[in-house]
Amino acid sequence: MIIDTTFNVYSDARGGDPDSTSPTLRKYHKILWSKPLPNGKTFDLSDTKSGAYLYHNSKLGEFFLGSDAITHSYKNQKRKNWIVKQIPEEVNELFNAGSTIGAYIIFPNKRINRNHTINQARGVNSFIDDRFDLTLECIRLFYLGQKSPLYDTFLRYKDFFDLFDNFIGYVQFFLLDDMLDESKKIKFYLPFDNFKSTPTFSDISEYQLYKKRAINFINLRNKRIDNYIKNKKID
Repeated sequence: MIIDTTFNVYSDARGGDPDSTSPTLRKYHKILWSKPLPNGKTFDLSDTKSGAYLYHNSKLGEFFLGSDAITHSYKNQKRKNWIVKQIPEEVNELFNAGSTIGAYIIFPNKRINRNHTINQARGVNSFIDDRFDLTLECIRLFYLGQKSPLYDTFLRYKDFFDLFDNFIGYVQFFLLDDMLDESKKIKFYLPFDNFKSTPTFSDISEYQLYKKRAINFINLRNKRIDNYIKNKKID
C-alpha cells in the first residue's frame, strides 16, 4: 500500500478535473478512508459500483461519495483575476501544492431533491467561496446544532456526518487535525468575522497570507497522511 504525497493528481487526469478523472486520486481516497469509524465499525469503500466514484452500503447506510479539492488558488476565477494576475508565480505555487492528496477530501455527492451537493454549495455560496477553513467552521457549528451558511446543505447529508459521532471524530477521521488550534477551534487562513461579510482579498498581502497558511496546512496534512500510512502498514 503506497501513497505518494508529492504526486500531482493533474498528471494523470488526462486534461480533466482530477476529482473525476485522476485514477490515482481515486485510489488514494479509497485507501485512506476505508477504515474504522469512531464507533469501531469499518467504513469500507468500493470503486466498482457503476456510476459511483466511491460507494459504501452496509447497516451504516448507503453512501455515494465524490472527491473534492479543499484548497483553492483562485487561479481561474474571474472575480479574482485582478489580484492573481499580479502574482502568477505565487498563485501557481499554491495551485501546485493543492494538487497533492493532502488538499483533497471526500463528501457525499448524490444530489437530494435536485439541491446542491456539499461540493457545489461550497463553491456557489458567497460566504464560503470554496474556502475549506470556512467550510470546516460550518461543520463544527453543524455538530453543535448551530446555523451557518452551509447548515441546510449539511442537514440533507446528516446521515454522513452522523458516522463520525462529533466534530472531533470527523476531524480525526479525515486527518484534519492541523486545521485546529489547541482549543479545538479553526485556524482560519484570514481574520474571521462569524460570516458577517463575504470573504475576499483586499490586496496582495492578504492573498499571500492566505497562500502561506493554506500551503502550511497542506504540507502538515501530507505529513499526517504519510505517518498514517506507515502505521497502517505495521498494523
